[in-house]
Amino acid sequence: MPSVYPISLLLEGRLCVVVGGGKVAERKVQALLQAGGRVRVVSPVATDEIADLAAAGRVDWRPRDGCEADLTDAFLVILATDDAALNAQLAAAADAAGKLVNAVDQPADCNFHVPAAVRRGPVVLTVATGGGSPALAKRMRQELEAVFGPEYGELAALMERLRPEVLATLATQPERAAAWERILDSAAFELLRQGKPAEAEASAREAAGLRPGTSDRR
Repeated sequence: MPSVYPISLLLEGRLCVVVGGGKVAERKVQALLQAGGRVRVVSPVATDEIADLAAAGRVDWRPRDGCEADLTDAFLVILATDDAALNAQLAAAADAAGKLVNAVDQPADCNFHVPAAVRRGPVVLTVATGGGSPALAKRMRQELEAVFGPEYGELAALMERLRPEVLATLATQPERAAAWERILDSAAFELLRQGKPAEAEASAREAAGLRPGTSDRR
């Protein structure tokens, strides 16, 4: 298996085509929607979840067999039918057209692989095995889920909210870097773990040398 180059895709507003309508396709659809993609499903049948998403206008479901024409305007293509030959045919066409394509459980027909992911707000931790060992990736994802709780995402979101103030208050990059380190070393993380977001923000602001915010004034 060749080495891979890890990236994070920005899918907001981009068309993602999923060919297939089973449980695997359903999971792919949910992940693409979560990332902000516009999702089209092409399959003669679909799970109740996909059908409900289509009825709600969140997914464009075309109830027929997939063909190359379905991929024309796609940015990303996921092939999740139970027909390996069809998946390979459509994957070759999508790749030749310069599209991102993943054929589920057919790594040789992919030009990208989907890693196992743990999401904690804006924080995304991924595990990839180059498509060669999904079971190992799943096990490692489960271990990461046990170690990294929701407080990591909450801290990332807090630091993102404070970022404009840090940039406006501290003039140099070394000063800003030091402020971020002080926030990380402060009590903010533990306070978030305890479910005390206002106290966590107050601690982060104090550590960074920022003025108290509205939410943490007493």
